[in-house]
Amino acid sequence: MQNIYKQINVLVVDDSAFMRKVITDLLNSDPSINVVGTARNGIDALKKIDELHPDVVTLDIEMPVMDGLTTLEKIMQEKPLPVIMLSSLTQADAEITIRALQKGAVDFVAKPSGTISLDLAKVKGELISKIKIAATVEVSKALKREPVANCDLSESLTKSIVTTRKVQETNKLVLIGTSTGGPQALHAVLSKLPEKIPAAIVIVQHMPPGFTRSLAERLDQIAEIHVKEAEDRERVVAGTAYIAPGDYHLVLECSSPKKTELLLRLNKDAPVNGHRPSVDVLMKSAARIDCCDFIGVIMTGMGHDGREGVRALKEKQAKIIAQDASTAVVYGMPKAVIEANLADHIVPLPLIAQEIVRLLDPQKN
Repeated sequence: MQNIYKQINVLVVDDSAFMRKVITDLLNSDPSINVVGTARNGIDALKKIDELHPDVVTLDIEMPVMDGLTTLEKIMQEKPLPVIMLSSLTQADAEITIRALQKGAVDFVAKPSGTISLDLAKVKGELISKIKIAATVEVSKALKREPVANCDLSESLTKSIVTTRKVQETNKLVLIGTSTGGPQALHAVLSKLPEKIPAAIVIVQHMPPGFTRSLAERLDQIAEIHVKEAEDRERVVAGTAYIAPGDYHLVLECSSPKKTELLLRLNKDAPVNGHRPSVDVLMKSAARIDCCDFIGVIMTGMGHDGREGVRALKEKQAKIIAQDASTAVVYGMPKAVIEANLADHIVPLPLIAQEIVRLLDPQKN
């Protein structure tokens, strides 16, 4: 953990002199953070990293000479350290941001009003909080992910059509909750699940609006199962993973008279544990359903969102998997479940998919 008496040294990278000044002033307003330098592009950033040895880098996505994604790749290859991406709320930037998270960035902050955000102070608290979290991260954990074969978008679309034709209702659900480090963890798990898995997967990844669809589309390209952003009143079927949209709680409910058909519902109720979507909200809604068998999975993330939801699921005899400390980028969420004695299985990230499949097979339990 970060020594409370040691300031976190930050390098700010942005092509706009104005934004460099704004970000620097915001960060230096916190006594535990010290901006040791700024850089105007990726090449300048790599030079400053060698000279200044920062603890954390904030990295703009859109830059001339060397863009943010290329710079991130070089940082992770040459001198891995925690990076927070700064992204605009555009579809193109959202897609690049998801790629950055999968390439080792710890987290990101969305600029409220585009590349030059005069109102960046709106996200001051989020930016400072994420820098403090990033300073505690062992970046090598985010980079230790087994490679998977590339899959182009045409294959993904074909797979989606096939999945739609073969939809089948299921009474088995895998509920996954994750936060910081989650995109990499979801990549590692979903890429290993078999196409004909006899369960649906419902996911809460803490992420703001505008980014969860890009995350779903990216994961859909690398997974055998279908991965999509959840929609209101959507029927839950086996072989599909549903990701809660940013800024919406995702809950489960039975809709058919025999209570055998499950629907996804979205709402904008108050945030829980500071989050919307919240893992606790999803899992507690599942615990109110009697017609299903559940597996709960809590992976990397700060805080304890999911702990009380898991507690409710345990009352329905659900099996709970928690990611182990050695592979979690941030150990907060799984640690909260483990310390509450709610985890049935403590599993390293590369083996979580295998454990899910094993628990779904009654002959192996």
